[in-house]
Amino acid sequence: MTAPKLRLVVLAVLLLPCHSVGAADTSANLVLVTMDGVRWQEVFGGVDVDLIEDERYTRNPELLKKAYWREQRTERRKQLFPFLWSVIAAQGVLVGDRVQESYMEVRNRWWFSYPGYNEILTGKVDRAIDSNDKNWNPNVTFLEVLNRMEGFKNRVLAFGSWDVFPYIINTQRSGLPVNAGFTLATPAATEESRWLNELSAEAPRLWPTVRVDFITNGYAMEALKHQLPRVTYIAYGETDDFAHDGSYDRYIDAAHRTDLMLSKLWTWLQSSPFYRGRTTLIISTDHGRGNTPDGWAHHFSGASAAKLGVKDAPNGAPGSNQIWLAAIGPHIQSGGLVKGHWKQSQIAATALASLQLDPAKLMPQADKAMEELLR
Repeated sequence: MTAPKLRLVVLAVLLLPCHSVGAADTSANLVLVTMDGVRWQEVFGGVDVDLIEDERYTRNPELLKKAYWREQRTERRKQLFPFLWSVIAAQGVLVGDRVQESYMEVRNRWWFSYPGYNEILTGKVDRAIDSNDKNWNPNVTFLEVLNRMEGFKNRVLAFGSWDVFPYIINTQRSGLPVNAGFTLATPAATEESRWLNELSAEAPRLWPTVRVDFITNGYAMEALKHQLPRVTYIAYGETDDFAHDGSYDRYIDAAHRTDLMLSKLWTWLQSSPFYRGRTTLIISTDHGRGNTPDGWAHHFSGASAAKLGVKDAPNGAPGSNQIWLAAIGPHIQSGGLVKGHWKQSQIAATALASLQLDPAKLMPQADKAMEELLR
């Protein structure tokens, strides 16, 4: 081969797309996040003064007011959720502020976690899922659908603070790796993951089925940095459990911490050649909470009350079906608050559409995507 021809061959090889693990991928990526039981009232209005001043729920009202209370609604919400209201509000979209004619609700009739997560991940309601028990989900999630596809196979990961997520995602059938509850990283391939394993084993267990969120976040960040998944699901849980404990101050602090973790996550994604400019972040919740001080600590419907025999609250906790969503990324609009009416069952198709895939072909039984949020 002559020297000019050799130079042309070398140049052609150098110009070929690189698909090694450390190189930038030209395809779209997704990070889906859920914040368990976070109310739209706090997301869009900041801390609730009625709950701050209710001695049943707030141990140190003056401290909570100093940290989060501001006279203006827009300032309160930004104080509590600075990432949502500085970055996503400017560069992405939010829905669910019922004060501003933006509505989002669950479709399932129960208004608690397993039915909600099933609805988020499968795009449909299954009336048979009526408890939080550890039953293998018969429905196929969009995560499982993607993991069967070329380009996504073995590049879909899930992390959750609640130990029921392996059942919701049905690891038995799907084969998807789900690190949830008190599961350790196996194999612990990095020094950080080994440290997280030690920390998880030694940290106090505040609840029997839910670990603290910073450990879940740590495992997820390690995977993003070293495994470069195309699709990552992170399910934070502290907010719901602190609310069930009747601790509004800890619920608020946990929500604020999660916002800070999301800020660091997004900053890191934009610093990574693999994720920068080609990754969508979608954030939502599995259910709302009661919209009065008496009902705030709870979330369940009238149907749930009848099933559980809760006679002193036959209508459940009104407001528990009201949810919200935020999104940012290259295929998401950048209009801030969007007015309209959406359902939780539309999240799965929206996630697929953000990856430039056709939800109707991949999951024909799922509800349609939230087209108004997409570009």
